[in-house]
Amino acid sequence: MNVGPTHGFPRLNLPEADLAISTNSGKWYVFDPIRKKDLLLTPEEWVRQHLIHYFVSTKNYPRSLFVLERGLAYNQLAKRLDILVVDRTGSPFLLVECKAPDVVLSQRTLEQVCTYNQRIQSPNLAISNGIKHVVLAFSPDSQTYVPKSSFPDFG
Repeated sequence: MNVGPTHGFPRLNLPEADLAISTNSGKWYVFDPIRKKDLLLTPEEWVRQHLIHYFVSTKNYPRSLFVLERGLAYNQLAKRLDILVVDRTGSPFLLVECKAPDVVLSQRTLEQVCTYNQRIQSPNLAISNGIKHVVLAFSPDSQTYVPKSSFPDFG
């Protein structure tokens, strides 16, 4: 069942996703098709699951190439990346930082994903609160990340 805005989550700037939502002990859970388990349905998870659905259903990203909430060490701090999609050779393809819909995407949010990417080295980066998406792609010519109008096609 797609709970939509009926449980406090706004409609997102993504296609509708038929998420498997359940309740247990008064808490809402969503089934994650990548990790194959129920996860507590938080606002950030609402965004992550819609993005996963979009990437798989619309952009044709293979499910087997997703890495979700993996630990990452940076400057002796334990961090956790939200979504990493690798290419068919296992190299990073797209790194996404998810935020709750009510979180404003800021320079700090962008710096967070860029910091993670110093370790990951993905050619495509994105930050999303489900309503607004900022997508960047590495330009070999300028040796910088340049804004893109949409998420990259999987190729």
